[in-house]
Amino acid sequence: MNLIQNPAVQEKFKTYPAAFKSKVAFLRELILEAANEVETLDELEETLKWGEPSYLTKHGSTIRLDWKAKTPEQYAIYFKCTSLLVETFREVYGDLFHYENNRAILFKLDDKVPIKQLKQCIKAALNYHKVKKLPLLGM
Repeated sequence: MNLIQNPAVQEKFKTYPAAFKSKVAFLRELILEAANEVETLDELEETLKWGEPSYLTKHGSTIRLDWKAKTPEQYAIYFKCTSLLVETFREVYGDLFHYENNRAILFKLDDKVPIKQLKQCIKAALNYHKVKKLPLLGM
């Protein structure tokens, strides 16, 4: 898989509070791992959208990461709110995750990230336009 990187993303990571830098970087690593595990994914673009590190694929839905000063105790992985992604994650995983409406999975600093399940969510987003008509997005 070819990763197209925008240097502005690394600059954005430098702006996060020390305690959250590694947390957001860990989510980034999960996205890259998941992308590498999707056989049909040839290219992943890492860029900034709305000032947030964002990950785009040809057949996927944009994934964004961020920590925000207005909610300083949490960080999040964001999905397109008009998609079926978060709604499906809620149906499949229930209260395993904390959700923000239909747009995000939220984490607090000390939360243990359920890696296997989160990677499944990420893969669904990376393949969204191929799986959106499948029951539970093929999860």
